Amino acid sequence: MLELADIRAAAGRLQGQVLRTPCVASQTLSQLTGARVFLKFENLQFTASFKERGACNKLTQLSETERARGVIAMSAGNHAQGVAYHAQRLGLRAVIVMPRFTPGVKVERTRGFGAQVVLHGDTLDEARGHALKLAEEQGLTFVHPYDDEAIVAGQGTAALEMLEDVPELETLVVSVGGGGLIAGMALAAKALKPGIEVVGVQTLRFPNMYNAVKQATLPQGVSTIAEGIAVGTPGKIPRAIIERFVDDILLVDEGDIEQAIVLLLEIEKTLVEGAGAAGLAAMLKHPERFRGRTVGLVLGGGNIDPMLLAAIIERGMARAGRLARIRVCARDVPGSLARITATVAEAGANVDEVHHQRAFTMLAAQNVEIELVIQTRGPQHIEAVLDALHAAGFEAERQ
Repeated sequence: MLELADIRAAAGRLQGQVLRTPCVASQTLSQLTGARVFLKFENLQFTASFKERGACNKLTQLSETERARGVIAMSAGNHAQGVAYHAQRLGLRAVIVMPRFTPGVKVERTRGFGAQVVLHGDTLDEARGHALKLAEEQGLTFVHPYDDEAIVAGQGTAALEMLEDVPELETLVVSVGGGGLIAGMALAAKALKPGIEVVGVQTLRFPNMYNAVKQATLPQGVSTIAEGIAVGTPGKIPRAIIERFVDDILLVDEGDIEQAIVLLLEIEKTLVEGAGAAGLAAMLKHPERFRGRTVGLVLGGGNIDPMLLAAIIERGMARAGRLARIRVCARDVPGSLARITATVAEAGANVDEVHHQRAFTMLAAQNVEIELVIQTRGPQHIEAVLDALHAAGFEAERQ
């Protein structure tokens, strides 16, 4: 099994090649969760992910023969970029096999680092099988995203930095996919501070490590906004370390992760993908689990598809009551819509969308049903808008 010395050696190799990201306190998130929260901004790495650590540690240890032949990896995006970027830096050929569902932003970034991208299969397991086949055919060194001691040691350097910056940390909260990050961090953290608690977080749709460690049989889904931790089969090397050093694994759902992404964007002004926001999602879902403790959260990556981000922001605004849909019934005569929108404006809300419904309604033929999507300051403001419409003589309700 890996030891602290291996992670310290990895830290030495990474010096000057990987960013030493900041680990700073978040006053607002601390107030929201009841814990003292410190954020490790791994989304500030050049490829916007902690995956650079393991990739760089692995590639710098290749033999001359392996370097001459090149490397191959399978990944949903972040490991791909880490391998591609550091292979380019070191002058190595890199082939990356990615599942077909991988967000376009990650595919293009990987190609931008000079790697040959092969899209194959609908899951990481299918991509891995194809990558292993190509590795054998072309003599390439396979760089596994998590089931490799050099990768695990590289990821573990994040914990060294966190405890050096904030020695008083009592709990580390880390998202879990294949397990490489939490395995390396748990091993390093427990060696430096045996009493520290390490908590993993998985999405309910991909509970592979949760099932393995807790002997559970939760079903596995087919998609998640946290595609970076959508792993079907946990790594054997990480699992052995996790079973020994990780204290607990929590599960979060899609809505929990969406909320965390929006909060980090709004409060911390930092962009985090689904997998990177899973730790905060767990703290928001299980506040009693962390209340009163000094907690280190790893913001693992910031590579998120812009279209997905736009949808998440809009859904977050709707959940917060800052975007609302209301239905107004009125006489279908000139000036009715103008009166409705003027009333909404006077109540301080902004009209985002307007839809007329004449055919598919049970109203009398001379009436019209108008659906408005409005921007508000929150739930109380929505009620104020409805009150204003009622006072103006309109029948109105929230949809």
